[in-house]
Amino acid sequence: MPQPTQTASLKRLLTSPTRLFARSEVLQKPSPVPPTNGCYAWYFREVPKIVPTRGCLTFEGKTLLYIGVVPDKQDKLDTRQTLRSRIKRHYRGDAKGSTLRRTLGVLLEPQSGFPLRRVGSGNRITLTRAGEGYLNQWMEENAFVVWGEHPEPWAIEHDLLQEISCPLNIKDNEQHPFVATLKAMRAEALRRAREMPIAND
Repeated sequence: MPQPTQTASLKRLLTSPTRLFARSEVLQKPSPVPPTNGCYAWYFREVPKIVPTRGCLTFEGKTLLYIGVVPDKQDKLDTRQTLRSRIKRHYRGDAKGSTLRRTLGVLLEPQSGFPLRRVGSGNRITLTRAGEGYLNQWMEENAFVVWGEHPEPWAIEHDLLQEISCPLNIKDNEQHPFVATLKAMRAEALRRAREMPIAND
């Protein structure tokens, strides 16, 4: 079991950071993100207009909207997922493999013009190559991350979400008033994607 002091120290690190890291910093070699278990928090310079920020924490003009843990279940300890791999995936993966990227893609569609689409054989729903490129650039300018190591992050995620307002989290965050809206927006984006023809790229 994690010690209470470990959890308290991690919470302070996530909610009162001394600095945040940008996409270009995380993706450089060597990456500053450790290949270990832990939690991470995402702060945003620009917030999509529909996202409520009342009660959200801020740091240097950036707003905390999302937290994550890796691994998210104890039985995933044998996977290769680490803080480094997960954060990199959010920064340069696609909307199929990253919940955060899918959510941001849906929220930003009115300004980006890039909806979720079926790609490849039609079984994968993500953003097109151009859409992912737009999101990469948007995240470089607006999405910043901080992390902390923890031996059993899955054991504290629920408690963190009970204490910290994170409107972009869905799992274990049913108490947040924006969750129902976000779920509906994501479901509608998936429905439209299934109705559109398969994208060429």
